[in-house]
Amino acid sequence: MKKFAAFDIDGTLIRWQLYHAVVDRLAKNNLLGETAREEIRLARMRWKRRENKNSFKAYETLLISEYESALHNLAVTDFDHAVSEVISEYKDQVYAYTRNLIKQLKAENYFLLAVSGSHQELISQIAKFYEFDDFVGSEYKRDGGKFTGESFIASKNKSTILGSLIKKHSLDLKDSLAIGDSGSDAAMLKLVERPIAFNPDQDLLKFAKAAKWPIVVERKNVIYELTPNEHGYQLAESTSK
Repeated sequence: MKKFAAFDIDGTLIRWQLYHAVVDRLAKNNLLGETAREEIRLARMRWKRRENKNSFKAYETLLISEYESALHNLAVTDFDHAVSEVISEYKDQVYAYTRNLIKQLKAENYFLLAVSGSHQELISQIAKFYEFDDFVGSEYKRDGGKFTGESFIASKNKSTILGSLIKKHSLDLKDSLAIGDSGSDAAMLKLVERPIAFNPDQDLLKFAKAAKWPIVVERKNVIYELTPNEHGYQLAESTSK
């Protein structure tokens, strides 16, 4: 049996959200309807101004809604073109910590998995570029040149997905590792021996603190590694990138 490591992608490896980037590009190209571009822009600015603690979730919810409501009019060729542009721009805009972790784990013969809520078409190319062994992303089903409206959203149950991948590849939970940045990653992190909360959002931070998981924060050109103790957390290491 093989030891493995599971990676979230958006906000964990890639410095931005690939799902957001491709939908934003479609909106800017007026492929999601007349009002989508401005509605998404306004929601994003409310988040950037930190108008309230839920402004990012509101922005994300609106972005997904605008995309899914326009699927019946969206040509697959237009979507695939936007994917190619986003991959070309974002594939190497990554965090140093997770990029180096991938290299380290490959050297240690880990089986690498990517589990992401972003579109399967995006994650397949990121997985190929960084030489992951297998991957799962969200799938919006196609029929010919159109989307059917049916979907499988990978972020809704990452523990089930990871469990299926473990079974598929006969992977060993001993020394297993998983890393993610949001509350949707918590279920996946609970399955492994070595969970890492990386730049955690508020939801994942609560899980990490309760479970005493290690926390890593990468800010500007410094990586802060925090380890739990009986008093809370202590800075275990601080390194420049």
